[in-house]
Amino acid sequence: MQKLHRTGESDRVEFMETIKDRDEIKRHICAFSNDLPNHNLPGVLFIGIRDDGTFTKSRFSDLDVATLSNFKDDGNILPLPSIEVEKIILPEGEPIAVIVHPSLMTPIRYRGRTYIRVGSTTRLASPDEEIRLSEKRRYRDLSFDLRPLTSATIKDLDLDLFKREYLPFAVSAEELERNQRGVEQQLVALRFLTPDNLPTALGILTAGKSPRDFIPGAYIQFLRIEGIKTTDPIKDQKEIGGSIIQVLRILDETLKINISVATELTSGTVEIKHPDYPIDALQQLARNAVLHRQYEGTNTPVRISWFSEHIEILSPGGPYGKVTAANFGKPGYTDYRNPGLAEVIKNLGYIQRFGLGFEIARKKLEENINPPFEVSIEDNFILITIRKRK
Repeated sequence: MQKLHRTGESDRVEFMETIKDRDEIKRHICAFSNDLPNHNLPGVLFIGIRDDGTFTKSRFSDLDVATLSNFKDDGNILPLPSIEVEKIILPEGEPIAVIVHPSLMTPIRYRGRTYIRVGSTTRLASPDEEIRLSEKRRYRDLSFDLRPLTSATIKDLDLDLFKREYLPFAVSAEELERNQRGVEQQLVALRFLTPDNLPTALGILTAGKSPRDFIPGAYIQFLRIEGIKTTDPIKDQKEIGGSIIQVLRILDETLKINISVATELTSGTVEIKHPDYPIDALQQLARNAVLHRQYEGTNTPVRISWFSEHIEILSPGGPYGKVTAANFGKPGYTDYRNPGLAEVIKNLGYIQRFGLGFEIARKKLEENINPPFEVSIEDNFILITIRKRK
């Protein structure tokens, strides 16, 4: 760190005096993540150092470090960046170092805009520079959702759906106007298509005409059961399929129409409504199953079984990455089997901030006087059980 500081500002080093301008900090994180010069080395943002390399007298707290660390999960920089934040104690001062690792999933965007480092400055990428960022992805190292599906072609993508229902939410209007790219270049930039025109799993999941032709388990099986066992009579069943845009929309509608609401009249003739399940909790847990499930190598769908007294949500695939059976669902333990899909679901507005889904579900269940949800974890599935309000 001291060696990098002594080299001064460059395409790998930026100095800032304070943490007040959070937008600027996030632009720098985005730019270092893109690593346009292809150093394959981290970039470092030093906070508490002036442009001339001298130290300020600022003293940063542990809360400042935590605030900066949380920037990676707030959903404004997508796909999610990889950063480390640490306070450095030196004789001259005590700056914070934000260490940003280069991403394999370029281009990275902050609020729908792509930023890069050019010398010692951070600026918006040009259309040609965005193409360079797309071309330097290393597909063999990427998660399944970002790898190409060799049996698919661009004809398997619904381009009208992409342009109408996804593109405006993923890229800022300013950047769309400035770049004036064709639809193929837009698909490449958003990781739906490789530079040699092969759709990725993400492209098929999000804008595919028939995603199950290529990813057989890409749907939700919904069962409404009159009873408490899977062998009891089935009242209703449906398969919720199509693009992830369509799946999430129909999922929300299905959850809402199956909730029952009891009305209580108080002494003042005020109505108090008590749903048997809080919709916010069900949405968080069901969306989490769709996002974190395993799509590769399985034909199993997400299964939602709605019994008379409880709901079961089964997600194919066990815990992933740094998430284990021991820490599953605990604050601070989040990893992404499908980082590209996480970006898509965030852009569509179904996630406000990463890593909060379980906390929101717990809070909403408690507020509605439902028991806490239960978790059962195996190597190849995760089962969430939600109990009815008594």
